Amino acid sequence: MAVTRAQQPVVTSSAPLPVRSRLAHPALLLTGILLVALNMRACLAAISPMVGEIQRTFGLSTTASGLITTVPVLFQGVGAPLTPRLTRRFGTERVVLGAVLVLGAGVLLRVLPSVVALYAGCVVIGVAIAVLNVSMPGLVKREFPERAAAMTGVYSTTMLVGATLAAGLSVPLEHALGGGWEASLGAWSVLALVAAVAWLPQVLRSRGERAAAVAAPAADKAVAGKPIEGLWRSGLAWQISLFMGISSLLVYTLVAWMPTILAEHGMDRGRAGLVFAFSNLLQVVGAFLVPLIAGRMTSQRGLAVAMAALNGLGIALLLVAPVSGAWVAAAILGVAQGGSLGLGLAFIVLRTGSAAGAAQLGGMSQAIGYLVAAAGPVGAGALHQLTGGWSATLALMLVLVAVVGAAGWGAGRNRTL
Repeated sequence: MAVTRAQQPVVTSSAPLPVRSRLAHPALLLTGILLVALNMRACLAAISPMVGEIQRTFGLSTTASGLITTVPVLFQGVGAPLTPRLTRRFGTERVVLGAVLVLGAGVLLRVLPSVVALYAGCVVIGVAIAVLNVSMPGLVKREFPERAAAMTGVYSTTMLVGATLAAGLSVPLEHALGGGWEASLGAWSVLALVAAVAWLPQVLRSRGERAAAVAAPAADKAVAGKPIEGLWRSGLAWQISLFMGISSLLVYTLVAWMPTILAEHGMDRGRAGLVFAFSNLLQVVGAFLVPLIAGRMTSQRGLAVAMAALNGLGIALLLVAPVSGAWVAAAILGVAQGGSLGLGLAFIVLRTGSAAGAAQLGGMSQAIGYLVAAAGPVGAGALHQLTGGWSATLALMLVLVAVVGAAGWGAGRNRTL
């Protein structure tokens, strides 16, 4: 099915793919997308180095402290299914702007001097990120129909760059601002405000687009596309969802416990932190390259299995040689985890034929994905407490890698929902 790059939508006798709308200048659009993407992981990563201080401030238990990172992930899953309805009613541009502003408000709420505000802020942040997670693939599908996979790689890479910067700058910001963890974490609301300002031209221009659509409803329908019927009964949709969900579970489990695993096997804690940071850095490489490769393939089956195999190899190295093989395992896992994220997001745009369909599939896959992922850190900690070591946890993760490979084999088929 051909996709036209003309300014006006073209209606054909078959179901039309979305064409690029007439939003603000492409450079402004790209800038807005990148700034929004920077916010989508930064406020989550920024809190990790501060958990100990927050625990001491409020006298929290270890379990309660763990919820600081688990609650936003959980509510990303809860909020994801609501987003397609919001985008259909208010338009993607307005929804993205609102979500960025809500994200900034959640960041500020989280640093108020109250444990209730702390967790309430985590809930608000999780829901706001959920809306952005689901909105962005549909927007990319609509605005860059011929380069959707490549643009997915760009914004998924930017998400990880934001997370890396936030994790690295949290402690220096605390020292520079002199206001404790509250000032350091609250400062990330400024990034959300900058993104909102940069996104505002898209909202202003979209008003004209929506007004024109009233006079030309058929054209507007061609741009937006129709929702997918029977999505939750689709085997392909479930395969994509399971690929994203279990891949995310593996990521969040290692985010929570990898430094601890290395330290408990005798590695110095400082060195364990460097190994973990190195792994995070290499996620950027995987997140950028894998969607680019995926976009050039008719079928992504082999690529999905390769990502699962790399995940398995890295986890196996942690199991059999946690200290001597730590740097190699970190490198392999970094590429595999970043690549799995990018490929999961690419599946959303490659397996759908419209912006509406991409948003709908994004809502389903990320709802399932983050609800599954939220169980990873808690489950791994409980299994460690039960067995007294990490071998059972890593062995179970290897079993899940096989499930990821099977789901990816199905999700990589050259089919469109």
